[in-house]
Amino acid sequence: MSLDLLIGGTDVAAEGARSYRRMDPVTGDLATEAAAASVTDALKAVACAQTAFAEWSATGPDARRAVLVKAGDIMEARAGEFVEAMVTETGATEVWAGFNVHLAAGMLREAGAMTSQIGGEVIPSNKPGTLAMAVAKPRGVCLGIAPWNAPVILGTRAVAMALACGNTVVLKSSELCPRVHRLIGECLTEAGLPAGAINVISNAPEDAADVVKALIEAPEVRHVNFTGSTAVGRIIGRLAGENLKPALLELGGKAPFIVLADADLDGAVNAAIFGAFMNQGQICMSTERIIVVEAVADAFVEKLAARAASLPYGNPREKVVLGALVTEDAAQKMDALISDATGKGAKLVVGGTRNGAIHSATLLDGVTSEMRIYAEESFGPVKSIIRVKDTDEAVNVANDTEYGLSAALFSQDITTALDVANRIQSGICHINGPTVSDEPQMPFGGVKASGYGRFGGKSGIAEFTDLRWITIEDPGQHYPF
Repeated sequence: MSLDLLIGGTDVAAEGARSYRRMDPVTGDLATEAAAASVTDALKAVACAQTAFAEWSATGPDARRAVLVKAGDIMEARAGEFVEAMVTETGATEVWAGFNVHLAAGMLREAGAMTSQIGGEVIPSNKPGTLAMAVAKPRGVCLGIAPWNAPVILGTRAVAMALACGNTVVLKSSELCPRVHRLIGECLTEAGLPAGAINVISNAPEDAADVVKALIEAPEVRHVNFTGSTAVGRIIGRLAGENLKPALLELGGKAPFIVLADADLDGAVNAAIFGAFMNQGQICMSTERIIVVEAVADAFVEKLAARAASLPYGNPREKVVLGALVTEDAAQKMDALISDATGKGAKLVVGGTRNGAIHSATLLDGVTSEMRIYAEESFGPVKSIIRVKDTDEAVNVANDTEYGLSAALFSQDITTALDVANRIQSGICHINGPTVSDEPQMPFGGVKASGYGRFGGKSGIAEFTDLRWITIEDPGQHYPF
């Protein structure tokens, strides 16, 4: 039986009862059969969201808060369904799936807390007797396009603050995890959102371009947010710009992890292992480049390699740290990156083993700019170690990328660490912590080819509202003619 679309608060079959199949990347069995929405179906969802906007935008902050908080509670109560769907559809471990539910529920509650923070200001006017105000108002229908790699977190993030601000939403689910994203819509609907305030559209991979284009071009859609690859983000940004729609784009990354000469090496190893291999390295913030000062490189690499070699990998239904990559093609890319790097002089320190979509934790030492993995986002458990002579070279290498999402550095000299952090070109930088970190209240986003705009907290309010100038004036004021 096909998983239906969620449109107007009800289950709706796709036009012509079309569906597509998502297979389990580990077993090859059917994971989900989902409705394959047409352009007509997508526009029905937009129309329902537009109809629901009048009621939801007029709903007070307390009532909006109650719905979002309740949705968080429902999500946690249905954690087992989310975990089972995520493991089956994406090959993620149960630990990663469970964390997704935990953080996403927190995002819903944080969004609920922000409903009473959507304000404005009174601005002194040059006109006597005039009250001038800047007031944040909901934009209208917001389109959220979510990825598969952290599907509960990123699917929830695509809609939570938009709803908190009084907008209605259409969530276009990832073709690789339609059931996970559909469950988010179910939680919010069950929590009491008006019919049509959230709609969830799934589509076959071959229809994605047409469906997304139609959604962005729909006149009722007033804002677009997208999390995914930079290549697709460029297309989304272009379409949004052509249609004069503001967009929030959170795209690819090539996060540097700098180890300076005075670093706490054990602490750095712990953070690097977590940042590099959580969810098989399939996180936009994943540690991609381990940049270590030569004075401590041998000692650091020895410790790091020992830890990486000990990480169990295999079927995500077992007690492993690394589960499957999302497809076997993604795992085959790891082979290509290793072959290219070792063929150009890099040393395979640990790992390099693959079984279908499952790949071991892998470290390549002595990576240089001639190798693919130096600049290309691996989005997997194959990581580069780049040795540098000093702090200045470490910063130069960290910035030698088109990306700029997350970064991290280890040093016990906080003055030096802050100086280095301020010189790194990224939207996020952690001192003595991993590149992978997220909290619902923090401003999350990147610079350069990692996108623009910010999710989270008050930054999210600015993204999902229009700031209006409203005045109350003296009707008897003087005019020059």
